Amino acid sequence: MTTFRWYLLGLAILFGAYIAVEYHRPKPLDWRPTYQNKDKIPYGTYVLYQMLPEVMGVPARQVKPIRLPIYSQLEGEDEGTPTADGEVYLEDEMVADTDSAAVATTDSVASVREEPAATPETAEEESDYAQGLAESDFPKATYLFVNDNFNLSPTDSRALLRHVYRGNDVFIAAEQFDTRFADTLGFRTAPFLGKPRLRNNTPKGLLNDSVELFLTNPTLARAAGRSYRFPHLGASYRILPDNGLRATQLAADAEGRAVLVRIPHGRGHVYVCSVPLAFTNYFVLQPPTSNLAFAALSYLPAGRPVWWDEYQKQGRQGEQSLLRVLLAHDALRQALYLSLMGALLFVLFEARRRQRVIPILNPLSNTTLQFTRTVASLYRQGGNHALIAEKKIGLFLEFLRQRLNEPALDLNDTEARERLAQKAGVSLPAVEQLVRRINMVRTAPQVSDAELLLLSHALHEFRQAVSK
Repeated sequence: MTTFRWYLLGLAILFGAYIAVEYHRPKPLDWRPTYQNKDKIPYGTYVLYQMLPEVMGVPARQVKPIRLPIYSQLEGEDEGTPTADGEVYLEDEMVADTDSAAVATTDSVASVREEPAATPETAEEESDYAQGLAESDFPKATYLFVNDNFNLSPTDSRALLRHVYRGNDVFIAAEQFDTRFADTLGFRTAPFLGKPRLRNNTPKGLLNDSVELFLTNPTLARAAGRSYRFPHLGASYRILPDNGLRATQLAADAEGRAVLVRIPHGRGHVYVCSVPLAFTNYFVLQPPTSNLAFAALSYLPAGRPVWWDEYQKQGRQGEQSLLRVLLAHDALRQALYLSLMGALLFVLFEARRRQRVIPILNPLSNTTLQFTRTVASLYRQGGNHALIAEKKIGLFLEFLRQRLNEPALDLNDTEARERLAQKAGVSLPAVEQLVRRINMVRTAPQVSDAELLLLSHALHEFRQAVSK
């Protein structure tokens, strides 16, 4: 086995070991606040949803997860087209004063405003409207919402407010609310981190990173615990009722800002909580904080069916993407995103005009020797070497002109032969013999192989003698 194959085997073993380690590595804890009833992660609501039958005093079959819009669930049909103006029907303008006694309880009230007495016409219209709602065959159920943001359309807002007006209760735990819905009920939420106080027995400058919440009902405070500590970032939103709103404050922070209120609307109530983190698995299972969620839900009527909304978190039942398997797992989701990004980069770069590939030109090779051999072979095939001999003689004379500085050398001249012998450093007889051989070859009608070879040796020896 070659060294390269050993390298490949080592890489394959390392790759297999990496896959095995990744497969058996503990899955990292997911701290995303999903608030979904199927999630057992710290910020899911699986535990609370499973305990709802016991908390609400109903059979398990009467606790239903809702995967439909509010309008479709309450009205039994698909949501219609919103009105042109998009206004929400303000049913709280016709609220009866039947619950005014319940509002003025021992609980601290954010603000109370006595409504002016309705005119006979208004009271008659209100009575007819309430009577019509009471006699209609509408469902009776408690609607629960737990999410970080509570968003709904104008049609859903009207349907939900009608549901409350008929005598039902709605519990909403969220940090931010739809502006139209919140304005209709007369409240808003805002973040208040406040001034963190120093903990006891801590160095100066180390700030407290938690907030303490209190129940305002003394009875519940004694039974469930007076205070609950939550992280600042998870419990930073506070409920700010409008001036004149008849709202009962049920829980607040140390500065008296409300985190849980009850707002009467018609014959029912809307419970608003700005700390949805209190209803997640992590805080429901922690004894110091679990009772806040149960105490908040204890205000809801027992024995009534409970609808747990999952539409705002999971969407409509069956309304899932074709890529739901890839999107449900972090590794597959990241691989999908990387593939899409790579495809996009490929398209962007390949869409540009391609430049013609510049061919690689090999350097020219020296074929002089090959050309000479080819020409010589052509001369040899003819059998007459007179032309070759003439070429050799011409090259020899050119050599003498350049080397001995004889531009007009005439070998038939006696003085020229003597001068050539002196410059070349050879004897005059040797020059005479060479000249005779050259003249013989020049005058011969045909030159044989032997004569050409003798001429070549003679020229070569004289050239060597000149070069010494």
